Amino acid sequence: MRLTVLAACTAALLASPAFAEDQGQNWVMDRDASAVGFEATAFSAPLTGEFEAFSAQIRLDPADLSGARIEAVVDTSIFALSDSQYRSNLSGGSGLAVEAHPEARFVSEDIRAVDGGYEAVGALTIKGETNPLTLAFTLEIDGDRAVADGVFSLDRSAFGVGGGDWGDVGPSVTVTVHIEADRAEGSESNFYGG
Repeated sequence: MRLTVLAACTAALLASPAFAEDQGQNWVMDRDASAVGFEATAFSAPLTGEFEAFSAQIRLDPADLSGARIEAVVDTSIFALSDSQYRSNLSGGSGLAVEAHPEARFVSEDIRAVDGGYEAVGALTIKGETNPLTLAFTLEIDGDRAVADGVFSLDRSAFGVGGGDWGDVGPSVTVTVHIEADRAEGSESNFYGG
């Protein structure tokens, strides 16, 4: 009798949506093909850069967004800049303060289908400051390969980035995200990168 009850409970668990979600499609991020870049203006000229160390865990089934979740982490201390004279300002205390806050993090558990793609509504933390953020992105899945492209703009002052000596740096920063991922063996129907 106990064995029958145990078997019934196991069958119910396997059939439950929560278990199915956990067994979803996993994808492994292709680090060499992925990128996180940013652009601002300094002295009326474009200043571009790219973060060189980041990870992403993304669970997303386009057919069922109810269990979707995105968590991305960027190592803010490792970056390239189009003009290296701004490196110390960006990494220092009035900038990203990378010694005290070496990571930026975006978390969303509210992903929505919209015209032209998707929106991930969540929170972005930079330099210990957390603010709401909506990341618009496109997603293409072709066989065992997934490609996601996203872009958002932020006001750097909302995260405490930029001091009095930043007067000639524009207030807005545009961030672009390009993620390519391969299907992990033995997975089902969600998207994950890490």
